[in-house]
Amino acid sequence: MGRKMLIDGELDKLNEDENHYDFDLFVIGAGSGGVRASRFSAQNGAKVGICELPFHPISSEVIGGVGGTCVIRGCVPKKILVYGASYGPELEDARSYGWELNERIDFNWKKLLQKKTEEIVRLNGIYKRLLSNAGVKLFEGEGRVIGPNEVELIQLDGTKISYSAKHILIATGGRAQRPAIPGQELAITSDEALSLEELPKRAIVLGGGYIAVEFASIWRGMGATVDLFFRKELPLRGFDDEMRAAVARNLEGRGINLHPRTTLTELVKTEDGIKVRTDHGEEIVADVVLFATGRAPNTKRLNLEAVGVELDKTGAVKVDEYSRTNIPSIWAIGDVTNRVNLTPVALMEGTSFAKTVFGGQPTKSDYEHIPCAVFCIPPLSVVGLSEEQAIEKANGDILVFTSTFNPMKNTISGRQEKTIMKLVVDAETDKVLGASMCGPDAPEIMQGIAIALKCGATKAQFDSTVGIHPSAAEEFVTMRSVTRRVAGKLKTNL
Repeated sequence: MGRKMLIDGELDKLNEDENHYDFDLFVIGAGSGGVRASRFSAQNGAKVGICELPFHPISSEVIGGVGGTCVIRGCVPKKILVYGASYGPELEDARSYGWELNERIDFNWKKLLQKKTEEIVRLNGIYKRLLSNAGVKLFEGEGRVIGPNEVELIQLDGTKISYSAKHILIATGGRAQRPAIPGQELAITSDEALSLEELPKRAIVLGGGYIAVEFASIWRGMGATVDLFFRKELPLRGFDDEMRAAVARNLEGRGINLHPRTTLTELVKTEDGIKVRTDHGEEIVADVVLFATGRAPNTKRLNLEAVGVELDKTGAVKVDEYSRTNIPSIWAIGDVTNRVNLTPVALMEGTSFAKTVFGGQPTKSDYEHIPCAVFCIPPLSVVGLSEEQAIEKANGDILVFTSTFNPMKNTISGRQEKTIMKLVVDAETDKVLGASMCGPDAPEIMQGIAIALKCGATKAQFDSTVGIHPSAAEEFVTMRSVTRRVAGKLKTNL
């Protein structure tokens, strides 16, 4: 075996009886990160095994599927529903563009649901083929760690079989959490929301994160009455405050009822639906209540603590810069580590792992300038620092450039919905520290902006770039006037 592992410049000694392991690498969890790590490790010559729970759109402790959360019950099916929900308002706007539509336009939820399921089944098959083509051995069943170099697989018939591996990789992702509220069993999570048999006419969403605002947008776009409850003054805590306010305005403008600084205290089943009570004494009845109150690392059944793997207080696997745990042969990537919980980040970590362990190239994942998007309608997308983060970290002044405008498309349709763009710049170096946009096509535009920030672009370089006209994107290269100058909190006279 010619594979070598290099960490901080030192070669691990090759075990003379390395061949006694069943696998060079055994991966628990065949989501985006696990599949990437498996394939790339196999391409570097490793003998790789991977296990995953049986497939179903709605997950549980014993249900999963190759492709993981993103493919089966996350990003992909969610985006399909966002597309579906966007057509409703688009059809309204189309009338102003000369399209003569009947007053009554019917929406067939079951048809979209079927198409969504067909697509995730197709992708599930593609992921399996990717593993097979790479020479990775796929096992269906529940995996758990029973030693530094040993994994136990509980097969579908309940029988157990163990495999030895020189390296074990944990890539089990996360799972939706339910708050401890009386009647919480009457609510659903995002898993079930993606597979509801009937489209709700009245929906309540509890939560202020991206999942909450996305499902609020989806259901409202499909014609439901939606009430969104969250604890803060604005949704999307952690994002730029100006963008959070823009999202809130857009949600309200689309007809979503916002309930800031409010939480639910009880859910009760009634003849008319599910009645919720709030901490302000309000009572509202809905057909469905969605808890979008966060996700937790999926480590409960892995037996990690029994073999000495350190977890943090949330249950996340603690790892170093190379995704290695305190047990040298056990590694972890993706949401199970609770670092940056995004699919492309799990892919990056899987790639870095394979390079480090089997490619002879010690690689630390780079978490700077990771772009992300919230697929509410219209979407929000950001990269780099928010204004608030820049102020906290800056040694000098911060320049903020903003542009708020009515998109060209809305000038004909009459839709009253502004797009807002923002650049945060270091006043001394002229370096662009952050960019954000709330408006149509924001994620498509922000991916390109992310490359510029990754390359260390300055505001002068943005200004010297010729825009594409007419487009919303050109605003990023035509924002010449400073909206405000803010002093950084770290500024001193020393």
